[in-house]
Amino acid sequence: MNTSEPPGRIELSEEASLVFGYAAQRAVCSIEELTVVGLDSADVERAVKELVEMRLLCRAEGEAGRLTVVPPRTAADRLLRPLERHVRERYEEIERLRETFASLLPAYESGRARRSDAEPIELLTDLRTVQETIDELTIGARQEVLTAQPGGARSARALQEADERDRQMLTRGVRMRTLYQHPARYDQPTVDHVRRVMHLGAQVRTRTDGLCRLLVFDHRVALLGLRDDPEAALLVREPHIVHYIRVFFDCLWRDASLFPVSFDSAAAVRISGEIQESIVAMLSEGLEDKSIARRLGMSVRSCQRHASEIMKAVGAKSRFQAGYVLGRLHAAARDQE
Repeated sequence: MNTSEPPGRIELSEEASLVFGYAAQRAVCSIEELTVVGLDSADVERAVKELVEMRLLCRAEGEAGRLTVVPPRTAADRLLRPLERHVRERYEEIERLRETFASLLPAYESGRARRSDAEPIELLTDLRTVQETIDELTIGARQEVLTAQPGGARSARALQEADERDRQMLTRGVRMRTLYQHPARYDQPTVDHVRRVMHLGAQVRTRTDGLCRLLVFDHRVALLGLRDDPEAALLVREPHIVHYIRVFFDCLWRDASLFPVSFDSAAAVRISGEIQESIVAMLSEGLEDKSIARRLGMSVRSCQRHASEIMKAVGAKSRFQAGYVLGRLHAAARDQE
């Protein structure tokens, strides 16, 4: 065995234990003598090799071909010394790396302070920078994080990243409130993620419309998604703007519905009604299916299905006629009010 390298995982076989027990009763013995324990010569040779590697047997001084037993404590010292040295070297290397990273902290904090003072609003133009910024702000969060996630189902990758990030944050005692749009209720991976974070104390609600992608960290920093570039974001540190973003979020939150992690038929009927009401309003404005679907976070096919049901309900033969009829109905309702 190479004494300069730490040993790998070692387990003493039954045959080696048997041979060691016999050899321990004698000052010295030969390999041939060890066969009396009931093992054949091949098994004895393997057991002897194992004991020699573990420093429990060694050649008897001045007696060629004979072996003597080494006290187990002495053998352990000889065998474990390289491992202890290896562990000590790795620990020293870890400490050196810690010191290296710690030496960079003042420069980072100084640069971060200058960025905060000089750039109250910063445009992040690539997805990697956005993700790194979210990770950094999440690690630094101490009080509360607000998030709004427009659209329906989230991607598997996004949920996987959010799982670990949210778990670490919530276990530190950070409060978390998240808004989704109603279609997210019908995506099982998203439901599973919501169940996990709610178990850790997060609050999650859904609403029909009005969401834009945003995150707010500790009342001090906000990250806003851009309408025309899903891979970019606006980083906002200006306190007054962050305050208004929080007020906007609170307004959306008050009108939102609790995210159910189990099926509720009454809630499902109510949510379906809310979605159809929103579609009715957008049809009366003359919006196309694609635009309506994007605003409500659903697929175009689902939107078309709802629109067909609405057209049938008002007796319209076309979308144009449906929009006209619904517009007149809304105008009449306003006049009556």
